[in-house]
Amino acid sequence: MFTGIVETMGRVVQAARQGGGVRLEIETSLALEEMRRGDSVAVDGVCLTIVDRGEDRFHVDVIPETLRCTTLGGVGPGSDVNLERALRLSDRLDGHLVQGHVDTAAPVRAVRSSVGDYRVEVGLVPEIRPYVAMKGSITLQGVSLTVAGLGPESFEVALIPETLERTTLGRLVAEDRVNVEVDLLARYLERLLNAGGAS
Repeated sequence: MFTGIVETMGRVVQAARQGGGVRLEIETSLALEEMRRGDSVAVDGVCLTIVDRGEDRFHVDVIPETLRCTTLGGVGPGSDVNLERALRLSDRLDGHLVQGHVDTAAPVRAVRSSVGDYRVEVGLVPEIRPYVAMKGSITLQGVSLTVAGLGPESFEVALIPETLERTTLGRLVAEDRVNVEVDLLARYLERLLNAGGAS
């Protein structure tokens, strides 16, 4: 479980093909001495397991299904990625509850910037449409955000300067794809409503 508050950006050093999957080697400033083999880490919002680590880098395996459903299939040496260590029960929840289970990789429709206002418009693909609500929580590339605009075919998020500086979201351009995870509570509510009447 994560919060969607990105701790730092890391850089992919190597992306080695292994069967149908990929092993990523990621260089980072995270305190890796506090992380062990088997720990979870969110890489661009995708929950992955550390399989090895060194002083300033760690390795994760990305299986074919994850490559198919997320943007990680497009990263390679030199790619910057958003990183967050798993939430501890004693931590404060500054973002919202994020599982690291990406629902879809959606297209960026537009990026608009004016004085004091920076917005990213993302396509509202069918698989997430029921779960996106105005002022609701949503996660893009592992970043906890609030839906600031909602239409029939797209939604918008507004990014503050801190987010633009500390994450990869400020580098997005139209036609990029972003990992989207909808609000956990919305997903379970929809499941409960659809299960109504079942005994």
